[in-house]
Amino acid sequence: MSRNSLFISITCLLLSCWSCATTKHVDIPPVNIYANAPNADVYHASYPLKISIKHTDLDLRFDWERARVFGKATLTLQSYFYPQDSVILDANGFEVKAVMLLQDAARKKLPFTYDGKKLAIALDRKYNRDELFKIFIEYTANPNQLEVGKDIASPDDRGLYFIQPDELAGIPRQLWSQGETECNSNWFPTINNTMLKMTQQIALTVPDSMITLSNGLLKQSKRNNDGTRTDIWKQELPHAPYLVMIAAGNFKIVKDQWRGKEVSYYMEPKYAPYASMIFGKTPEMLEFYSKKLGVDYPWDKYAQIVVRNFVSGAMENTSASVFFDRMNMTPAEYKDETYEDIVAHELFHHWFGDLVTAESWANLPLNESFATYGEYLWLEHKYGREEADMHALNDELAYFAKDKNKELDLIRFNYADREQMFDEVSYQKGGRILHMLRETVGDDAFFASLQLYLKKHAYQSVEVHDLRQAFEQVTGQDLNWFFDQWFLAAGHPLLEIKTHYQDSTKQVIVQIAQKQDLASMPLYKLPIAIDIYVDGHVDRQTVTLTKQEQTFHLPATKSPQLINFDAKKCILGKKEQSKSLDEWAYQYKHAPLFMDRFEVLENLNDVLDSAKAKEIVVAALTDSAWMIRLMALGAIEKFTKDELKQIYPTVKKMATADERSYVRASAVMLLRTLFQNYDNKEIFKIASQDDAPSVQQALHMK
Repeated sequence: MSRNSLFISITCLLLSCWSCATTKHVDIPPVNIYANAPNADVYHASYPLKISIKHTDLDLRFDWERARVFGKATLTLQSYFYPQDSVILDANGFEVKAVMLLQDAARKKLPFTYDGKKLAIALDRKYNRDELFKIFIEYTANPNQLEVGKDIASPDDRGLYFIQPDELAGIPRQLWSQGETECNSNWFPTINNTMLKMTQQIALTVPDSMITLSNGLLKQSKRNNDGTRTDIWKQELPHAPYLVMIAAGNFKIVKDQWRGKEVSYYMEPKYAPYASMIFGKTPEMLEFYSKKLGVDYPWDKYAQIVVRNFVSGAMENTSASVFFDRMNMTPAEYKDETYEDIVAHELFHHWFGDLVTAESWANLPLNESFATYGEYLWLEHKYGREEADMHALNDELAYFAKDKNKELDLIRFNYADREQMFDEVSYQKGGRILHMLRETVGDDAFFASLQLYLKKHAYQSVEVHDLRQAFEQVTGQDLNWFFDQWFLAAGHPLLEIKTHYQDSTKQVIVQIAQKQDLASMPLYKLPIAIDIYVDGHVDRQTVTLTKQEQTFHLPATKSPQLINFDAKKCILGKKEQSKSLDEWAYQYKHAPLFMDRFEVLENLNDVLDSAKAKEIVVAALTDSAWMIRLMALGAIEKFTKDELKQIYPTVKKMATADERSYVRASAVMLLRTLFQNYDNKEIFKIASQDDAPSVQQALHMK
């Protein structure tokens, strides 16, 4: 799932304050999460398994005006290991009308008790683990009547949402569900346990004018005599109950395909012409992920639907992902934000989350860290490492932006509320940790380990040790040290780096100190790549930091022009290192990565009165990375009038010709401020034809 509060945008740099340390979230209502009390004595274990749900069969009709569900559920159940003579189901806010045991063609009433949340059913006898039995439940669900603070924690937990039409606001009537974390039990009886895997069949009876969507394949569609239609959707591969979804409304289906499987995009008719623009790379993503992971996309189809007023950014329901209505984009809006990362995120979940599912909310990063890293993998494949690294920088900034994040383990059992797990630690930090793991074991071993992990645990639930063991089996290495310090501990390293050249021994001396609080964070073991640049030649040395303070002696024939610490730019941590302006200039010109150049501009703020620093900024105005160009525009406010005059043609060109709309918008704003005394009428006339919202906002902002 993509949480609202986790979307990071670089648009804050449009009128860029010099540092890139601030980021801007998408402006939609936040999810309120409250931190644990210090040293809270909380442990959330995995839920016990007493009863397995093997299959769920639902027959659903809807009261659209009163937002009610009239449901008939048939659950095929099995004792997990020990014999059971009762079943306890999650069913929040129901009116339970009948509970029966189905035996062949006969129905037998079963005694039950119901407290408004739990439905406790007494069976006619004990059932052993090799016996299947079926229970029928007739009920009415009232998700809109659930009280916040009593029945549900927030309005985002209703599970099923009836969107009432509003012609003036252009809002159509819709219905959609959102099951994660434990909200599906607000509209059908189930067991809220991520370790369960079940198949399903759902019959949806809706007005004949509506289009429906659910997991799996549409097996039957039948028109009824009362102006309704019943669609029957069948999911034949097992998945967790929270991944069940339904949706209905006035949608147009734009169909695509991948390897003979249907790939479809459900959009409101107004936005359907842009469906291929928004979602059209999905087949290519399916092919890339299937080949990269060595495990083909396993589900029967892949549908993506955009709904109104969704409670999150998106949700990876098995074979049918739901997206928020900011995906209802025009070509102009697409110039600013494509949300391609969200499309990739939800698709990657179909391996990590849907096929292999975290066994508890404490292990949620096994879903969300992977989906976040799936974004990086797609961007790296499609657009190159530079684009992927810019995206990764946003992840790092999101994690570092909140000081409390350093106090939280990645895999953690002491959350006060399971919704707390959906944070920058589970998503962004976890994604960066997976990148470090990839760099640690190498590409071949990394993807071979993921293939083993997925194949071994397909249609099952897992904990973090299953992931570690897959990596250890492939690599033949004990990786407890990596998992203990990154997956099972809080924080990140704070590294103080000092370097100098010792001419008498022809050695580069690298002194590293770990400055993090060792009372709350690990003493890290860190493999570190160090590039030594001597007269155009680069010598990479790899060292392993294991102590709080450690000195390394590395060979060099003469004093280097640059010592590039963490040359792979993969360590998730804070680094303090002083370099001369000459070294920064050399790094900008010669080091190969986006993050090398980002480090340079990030460290020039205090020396911008220097001519050499300004030379770097001028060069950065035409950098290949749009974020670097944006940072450079944010720095020129410290230039003199004569210096501004020299770069004016460059800024003017950027306002209309830069390939990234945010850069064009920033340049337009600077023309209106720093260059307001210049004759900009013609360039503003050209820019006015640019329909990117950011550019239009820059032109008209007061």
